[in-house]
Amino acid sequence: MNLTLEQIQDFKGKYPRQIWSLFFSEMWERFCFYGMRGMLVFFMISQLKFNEVDANLQYGATQAFVYAFTFVGGIFADKILGFRKSLFWGGLLMIVGSMILATNPHDYFFLGISFTVVGTGFFKPNISTMVGKLYKNGDNRTDAGFSLFYAGINLGALLGGYFCVAIGKGEMFSNLIPEDKRWNVAFGLAAVVMVISLVNFIFTQRRLGPIGLQPMQILKNGQEVAIAKWKEYGVYVLSLIFVPLIMIMVAKPEYTDYFMYTVGPLTLIYLFYEMSLVDKIERNKLFAALVFIIFSIVFWGIYEQSGGSLSIFAAHNLNQDLLGLDPNGVNNSGGAFFILLVAIPIGLLWIWLNKKKLEPNTIIKFGLGFIFLGLGFYAIFATKFFANAAGVTSLSIFTVALFIITLGEMCISPIGLSIMTKLSTQKLQGMMMGMWFLASAYGQYVAGLIGANMATAREDASNIEKLTTYTSGYKDLGLYAVIAGIVLIVISPLVKKLMHEVR
Repeated sequence: MNLTLEQIQDFKGKYPRQIWSLFFSEMWERFCFYGMRGMLVFFMISQLKFNEVDANLQYGATQAFVYAFTFVGGIFADKILGFRKSLFWGGLLMIVGSMILATNPHDYFFLGISFTVVGTGFFKPNISTMVGKLYKNGDNRTDAGFSLFYAGINLGALLGGYFCVAIGKGEMFSNLIPEDKRWNVAFGLAAVVMVISLVNFIFTQRRLGPIGLQPMQILKNGQEVAIAKWKEYGVYVLSLIFVPLIMIMVAKPEYTDYFMYTVGPLTLIYLFYEMSLVDKIERNKLFAALVFIIFSIVFWGIYEQSGGSLSIFAAHNLNQDLLGLDPNGVNNSGGAFFILLVAIPIGLLWIWLNKKKLEPNTIIKFGLGFIFLGLGFYAIFATKFFANAAGVTSLSIFTVALFIITLGEMCISPIGLSIMTKLSTQKLQGMMMGMWFLASAYGQYVAGLIGANMATAREDASNIEKLTTYTSGYKDLGLYAVIAGIVLIVISPLVKKLMHEVR
């Protein structure tokens, strides 16, 4: 089916047909990724006998490198591979990593994880970029499309995050799987769903027309020729060389500090170099994109407490007054559940508001996202007023806070994916999407620093003292988030000017 780009973008209704296929490829890839992520800390503590501090440091390093490598994958996709080949190569590396872990997770843990890190870097930014290509510039349905796509991400996160670790721990299919093979099967499941993702994408390619094809090399005389094969094969070889390097760096978390101090400045230098090569309008758009990227670091630094300090808070300071559910389970899966609940309605809301000429522009949406985030953390702070003498408070109120925070996330993450594709130049689409995910890496890093700074209560402190310490910290985070939101709204006229026709 040789569709032209114009035919693809000239679709009727709310969503292009191709977005559903990309939705399912991304869903299964996120099943693999979040399934792996959900197993890491528990596996390191229960099977590799790491202490909790080391396990969390290893986990933080892994997450930072996963998101940071999306920047590298985006550059290779822009310059040499194209989005389709980059996505397929990344998927293959993720399958190899999962199969290594399925074969012998105890002896080859870091090797398998490193394949997954590099593979995710090639896969993740490029499928998001292809979603953006389904829409014409200025199409007011773009944000709704990314909201739907974001629902696919979270459906995969919800399923993978639950099933893989449940199988590994023996909470599911324990009668069918021998005890010494449960973790092998759990990691193997991640490989199976990644195969499904790639098979789905193979069939999807027939309806993508020119979207995601390998870029052409432009000669000095203006002639376009195919990229030399040695360059393509060189990317494959180089990415395999990255695997042992990543393995060394992930295995020694202190390297994460050096990496984060280095990669950010180098990335900005490279971006400024690329900006010097484009015209003023394109440069202004890239500056606007940089504003979104910088603020997203602040957002994720606060939001990602869910994986750190909020896990400790849930374990010690929340009861089970919500249907008898486990507080940690609610903390880990509540966000994904609420996103699935509100993603499509919010996307349709943007379309309805646009028809009424009331839709807020992207920078205002970002500001609202921070305000919702701040209100959510204020709600977590408010749980202290419902605590008993033992320092245990209401899971129900905490869950309401998660819902408010999720509304903030829906104003940031899918909108951010969308705006990166709108503000990027044609040749920098993958790199800018990679920078968006690199900001997530810094957010993970900042979140760990924030969580460590909040853990100021003495080890022998009472539960009520710990409750007071953490909720006080969450109140401060709520204030910072609201201030950031107000700043974004105040500077919105300036950023709108930099964005030119993009809204």
